[in-house]
Parts: sequence; C-alpha cells; structure tokens
Amino acid sequence: MLVATTLSGYAQNTASVSISNDSKETISKHIYGQFAEHLGHGIYGGFWVDKSLTVKKEGRIRLDIVEALKKIKIPNLRWPGGCFADEYHWRDGIGPTENRPRMVNTNWGGVVEDNSFGTNEFLELCGLLGCEPYITANVGSGTVDEMSKWVEYLNFDGRKSIYRFTCQKRTSCSV
Repeated sequence: MLVATTLSGYAQNTASVSISNDSKETISKHIYGQFAEHLGHGIYGGFWVDKSLTVKKEGRIRLDIVEALKKIKIPNLRWPGGCFADEYHWRDGIGPTENRPRMVNTNWGGVVEDNSFGTNEFLELCGLLGCEPYITANVGSGTVDEMSKWVEYLNFDGRKSIYRFTCQKRTSCSV
C-alpha cells in the first residue's frame, strides 16, 4: 500500500507526504511497556492487597487485576516508578516482610510505606503477568554500588537474568 499526496493551495512551497507499509523494520514491543508506581492505590490497595481481603489472589497479588492486565499483553513492567524510585532502597524490600523497615513516602502525601511489596514480589507479579521486569535505579538517594548489588541480587542463585534497567533522570518530585 502506498499513499501519496501533494499539498499546495495557498502555500508558497509544495510539500509531499508518502506513507508506505512495505518497511522491513519492526517496532520493539517494549515501547508499549507499563510502570507501577507507589502513587495512590496503584500498588497498595490496587494489585497488592491486605491478606484479609476476600478476593481471588496469589499471596497478596489480586488475580482479577492480573487477568485484566494480561489481556493487554504487557511486554514489560517498570518498577519502582516515578519519584518513589528516588527514595527506594531495594534492600528494604527483601527478606521477611515483618522485618522490613517502614518509611514515609514524602512524594505522595506522607503515607507510610511498609516495603511489603519489594523485589521478589515484583518478580512474582511479572511472572504472573508473563512480562519482563524492568528495574529503575535510585539515582536520587542511592549509589552506584547499591545498584550494582541489586543487579547482582537479581541475577544470582539461578534467577532468570534481568536485562532491562533504567536510571531515570532526577526531577523535582515535591507535590
């Protein structure tokens, strides 16, 4: 298919537009990825719910939300998202949940973050969704050493290699 048109009329110059679908290039599916941010109820009270909530779930992950997201075939899920990534320290989100430190999420209303949704829970969610994990580095209050240790943690002990990492540009995150 080839569509071409010439635009003239009142313009001093003539412009031509040509659209063709015979390209051999493929757009990467990863531009259609999604992200999970600790804003509002995207994570807590969203797909990560209280143990006592009577909905179908795997651990604390709501399966109705997983099924809805699977329908749009997410290629990757980026986490932690947005301004929260600038304060998130991955070691706070591993190990027994009762031993994880709590913090105040100063970016989103001063809510208490209990770190019950951490690295392993994120990997579990990605597994249920059938998508690739996309990890965001903490470039706000983290260090290069901290990120390198996270990469090591994600790739050791028989875990599937995580190939996608990003360091998002630090911006003013004050609300």
